[in-house]
Amino acid sequence: MNIGYYAHHHGSGHCRQAEKLAALLPKDGQKNIIVFTSLSAAQSNFSTIDESQVVRLAAEEERLDEVIAGRVSRHFMPESLHYSPVGNVDIQERSWQLLDSIRRFNIDLMIIDVSVEVAMLCRAASIPYLYVRLAGNRDDLPHLNAFAGALGLLAPYPATFEAQHTPDWVCQKTLYLGFLAQGCQVTPCFDQFLATLNELAENNSLNQQDPEKIAQYQQEHANNTPLIAKKTALITVIKGFGGHKNIDDKLQVLRQQWSNALIISLGPISNEAKAYVDIAATVSDVTPFIAFSDYLLMACGLNAIAQAVLYPTPLVALPDERPHDEQQVMASALINQQRAMSWSQFLAYSTTLDAQLLPKALQDQTALDNSLDNKVAVDFMTSLAVGNSVKAWFEDWLLPKFKVLPTS
Repeated sequence: MNIGYYAHHHGSGHCRQAEKLAALLPKDGQKNIIVFTSLSAAQSNFSTIDESQVVRLAAEEERLDEVIAGRVSRHFMPESLHYSPVGNVDIQERSWQLLDSIRRFNIDLMIIDVSVEVAMLCRAASIPYLYVRLAGNRDDLPHLNAFAGALGLLAPYPATFEAQHTPDWVCQKTLYLGFLAQGCQVTPCFDQFLATLNELAENNSLNQQDPEKIAQYQQEHANNTPLIAKKTALITVIKGFGGHKNIDDKLQVLRQQWSNALIISLGPISNEAKAYVDIAATVSDVTPFIAFSDYLLMACGLNAIAQAVLYPTPLVALPDERPHDEQQVMASALINQQRAMSWSQFLAYSTTLDAQLLPKALQDQTALDNSLDNKVAVDFMTSLAVGNSVKAWFEDWLLPKFKVLPTS
């Protein structure tokens, strides 16, 4: 079957999810996936699929010449949509692009990650689609309509991370894929990581003591010094480009609590917050920092958490504000399952360095097994690659996995 994947343009996470799923396809099946996104090639490129398999859509931003704005009173706004301007020529163009490309590439099934409006466009045009469900409380009418219109729902996280108030029928119609890893996970090399640290200290250092701290960290790592006995802890703070004020605001307290630590900030950072870290930089691969840090502070975006849980590094969950409490729900699940600490728990721990205050699951790698099992995701993508028709695949492979039926 030919698969279309719509990747929303907010952040790079949706395109990364497309890349992860495409990588699970057999090599000869990867040519049968087409990605639709408003992000440019400079903003998001792909390694698994060729650029010829990417449709770069027109933007959908607000325009001054719209007849009716996209978010208005209920008397002029369909309750089944989140954002629906009238007379926006860019959205008209992207809708034509979508439908024309679906026909041109002979798309059999769309995967929508995420857009209620694209889902409704597909349903109105009688195009089968699966809808990607992000974490959070998405029980508003537009989302429920998009869920109802889908052949099935995909959750790129474990079922144990489901929001408490999600309707039963939504859960019963969801295929839980678990956390998806980014490509092949290669164990980072510590010596290469040290070389990177020293290079960053030379080029992005904000503190003259950085080389001394790196040398102390290296010595303690070589001696396998217990975490709570280290004189120089390596704390990495990772932030995305979707918003970082919440984390930046905590850096002053972090520095006060960990005056001797080597604190590294990866990603965007405000000028004021730079005074509280040793190194501020942007890197192409955060994996070594996740693997070799003593503590990891980060927001709770889906892709970031999927990568962080691969390692037993103690994690402090600092959720950003997002629609539908997406990151708050993810953080709560991590903390409740003792897979991460809250900010207050971390502060309590940092004042005593009492190992008993570290969540037990952070010290037990086997606790990660259920979340990192990608068998469902692999089976799902393989089924798409070998399926002969959407109808047969839906009836024979997908529908038996649900507890709700079209006739119920």
